[in-house]
Amino acid sequence: MSARMPPRRIGQCAFAALKPTPTYWSSTAPVPLRSRRSLATTPHRCAPSQERDNTPKAKGTEVSNPVLEKYLEQQAREKAASKRPARPIVKPGGLSADPPAVLAKIIDRPRVRPPKNLTAEARKRWRAEQREEEHRAEDFKLHALKLDPDPIGRKKWERKMVITSLRKRGRLTKAMKLKREERESRYKSQFLPTSIKKLTKVMNQIAGKTVEEALVQLQFSKKKVARDVFKGLTVARDEAIVARGMGLGIHKTEEELLEEEGDAPKVVDISSKDTSSDTYRPPKQSRPATIIELKDGKSKRVTDPTQLYVDQAWVGRGTPSHSPEFRARGKVNLLTHRLTSFSVLLKEERTRIRISEEIKKKRASRKVWVPLPDRPVTAQRQYCLW
Repeated sequence: MSARMPPRRIGQCAFAALKPTPTYWSSTAPVPLRSRRSLATTPHRCAPSQERDNTPKAKGTEVSNPVLEKYLEQQAREKAASKRPARPIVKPGGLSADPPAVLAKIIDRPRVRPPKNLTAEARKRWRAEQREEEHRAEDFKLHALKLDPDPIGRKKWERKMVITSLRKRGRLTKAMKLKREERESRYKSQFLPTSIKKLTKVMNQIAGKTVEEALVQLQFSKKKVARDVFKGLTVARDEAIVARGMGLGIHKTEEELLEEEGDAPKVVDISSKDTSSDTYRPPKQSRPATIIELKDGKSKRVTDPTQLYVDQAWVGRGTPSHSPEFRARGKVNLLTHRLTSFSVLLKEERTRIRISEEIKKKRASRKVWVPLPDRPVTAQRQYCLW
């Protein structure tokens, strides 16, 4: 059995031994150490068993190749350019010299010293006043977050409204004028675990009533969802008072304020004492009430035009969820858990007063219907057609 090897491979080492010995030349110019190669120190390929001679050779045996040197320098430059930056040195942990964020305000705050020539009690009183001012400033910031949560968005909206008004040369529509004169507040609740049919009956019960009447209706309602509506309507009333300035009552005079505080002079009877004295004051007259007509034809007596009432009340559908109900014989029913929210629009009684006046004015300007009105005959021929 002979080895399957080409005859060219078999005679390769023998032919290599017959090659002439390479000629060595010396370089007079200094060559970098990394590019120096010595053919004498390189063992022959065909003699793997021959040991490499690491003895130093003479200077005349060194070889220089400018093409190889240029190639190696280019490779070194590319390697240095592609080399990643070194990782930052991680310092060992420890306590920071900077104060914590909680105490930064206290430490960085400029220290205000009390004025000189103050007694101990006056100095304590002065410091207490300073603390009260700081607390008042902090409360103002917290209230600002609630009253104006998005100042940038509010400014953009105001800019948009100004541009819209200027497009019509500054002329305001009737709806825009009413928005400026009358106030309103809209509130939307969270999703409640109930259906639309159940919640609609409760909302129809409070629509058109004042907030106080609606709260009384919800407080004594037998519906389970009326409790959540009661809480939501309370929050809507508070937001309207705080954020919109609604329902603050009629502006009181100085005499009424003094009377509430108890510093006003007492009312003196005309028949018993002289009316020219300084202590005489005419009896207080009750504020005139306004009788308005509602949209459904009913009449209502209004004493405070700033009183809040529920102008609109509606419900909204949420995304329902499903759960299985396992029954007999391997059957499964799919239960649907519905979510519903409600919204209310609160307005002041001055809005209903304006609507009532518009209804009366429209009724007064209505013309009486006449079956054959007295008007000239037009579009008629003046001659007979026969």
